[in-house]
Amino acid sequence: MAEAARGKVEVNWEECKGCGLCVESCPVQAMELSPQLNHCGAHPARQSTDKCSGCGICYYVCPEPGAVTVYRLAARTIEVHDAAVV
Repeated sequence: MAEAARGKVEVNWEECKGCGLCVESCPVQAMELSPQLNHCGAHPARQSTDKCSGCGICYYVCPEPGAVTVYRLAARTIEVHDAAVV
């Protein structure tokens, strides 16, 4: 079973200049450059998979203030019910 995402990245497309530092630094390769262009003519970054760990490295390497926001997702709890043994 695939591990659930522990984080989520939001990229402000109008602030992102498409430098690719977040894409290159992501340890789980959850970022990519979009094929679409923003108003600056750059290919902005975006989250490409659900593998995001919420580590925040993309936030710290981004040279553009306000372009990247990282959210840590709450851990899911799993209920385990005792089965009656017959």
